Amino acid sequence: MFDLNTCIRKNILDLQPYRCARDDFSEGILLDANECSFGSVINDCGIEYNRYPDPRQNDLKRRFCDLRNKEHPLAKPLKPENMVVGVGSDEIIDSLIRISCVPGKDKILACPPSYGMYSVSAKINDVQVVNVLLKPNFDLDIDAVYDTLSKDNSIKLVFTCSPGNPTAKALKLDDVKKLLAHPTWNGIVVVDEAYIDFASPEKTAISLVNDYPNLAVCQTLSKSFGLAGIRIGFCLTNPDIAAIMNSLKAPYNISQPTSSLAIKALSPESVSKMYEHRDRALTQRDRLCKEITAIPGVGKIIGGLDANFILVQVLSKPVNGVPSNDVARFVYLKMATDHKVVVRFRGTEPMCEGSLRITVGTESEVTAVLDTFRRTLEEYYSKN
Repeated sequence: MFDLNTCIRKNILDLQPYRCARDDFSEGILLDANECSFGSVINDCGIEYNRYPDPRQNDLKRRFCDLRNKEHPLAKPLKPENMVVGVGSDEIIDSLIRISCVPGKDKILACPPSYGMYSVSAKINDVQVVNVLLKPNFDLDIDAVYDTLSKDNSIKLVFTCSPGNPTAKALKLDDVKKLLAHPTWNGIVVVDEAYIDFASPEKTAISLVNDYPNLAVCQTLSKSFGLAGIRIGFCLTNPDIAAIMNSLKAPYNISQPTSSLAIKALSPESVSKMYEHRDRALTQRDRLCKEITAIPGVGKIIGGLDANFILVQVLSKPVNGVPSNDVARFVYLKMATDHKVVVRFRGTEPMCEGSLRITVGTESEVTAVLDTFRRTLEEYYSKN
């Protein structure tokens, strides 16, 4: 049974967040923060760089909530108090570990193959990682996770990735619900949805946020919105958890330029453009899947089709081959060094032998990767 008061670290529950006058007053003659009243030495886009940014980011939060509420009108509506804004999803991941896990004592649970920052952030915070592998089809092994949580009350967070990275497969919401309803485990289930806009709408866990007190959904503007360069991510969760995370964060963690660009990205015009870009990516994803698997020496697409990338096997020989890390590594390095076409070798991940992760590019980029892939494999097989 989830209990926030025992799930969260006591020193964090007792934390009194840094407060500034700007939390309460943001208009008028502002002489509270020791800023330079004479303006900035640069002027760009009408932004007042000499002023600290809004510590609450309420305008940004409202716009993001409005977008997701419009997409999921039957769910309980999200409000700004459900939200935490971070410097990318990585700050959100770190924050969740810091509020929940006592260094050197508590643990997180991850389900490889998955995003590597869960383990990196845990290690930075001196938190042990318990790994429960996904099933061979990249679904959650819900029975194994359930059993692990039942036996170890030092696990405070379960990190899941949906759609998975590198699996490109969205998790079943019924499996997520089972974890959230665990009768004895006291912890938070994290669903990292960086790629969710490329999946079908019913696969997001965002509609469950206000139904479960121990759910945290991470999203970002880096992928479908094409704003990886501004570094902004969101956590949507129980208002009580959001309040604790907002107490923990630095007071001005989101810069004014980043905030302004993110707000602009959530305008109706920019959201329409996001949908347009997403649809173009899905078209090229379908093309990439069809044409790359027709190349001799390419095996199956072993992941799902819920993201803006695919996970594909490379074989030991063009006919009747088996997945091969040697060939996959050769293709990866040869394409990058000789042809300047860079994909990602993922063969060392569990159940990903001989696999490459390929992002869906523009039409011309997909043409280039297909052509280079074919020629590189032909070169390898002709010499071996």
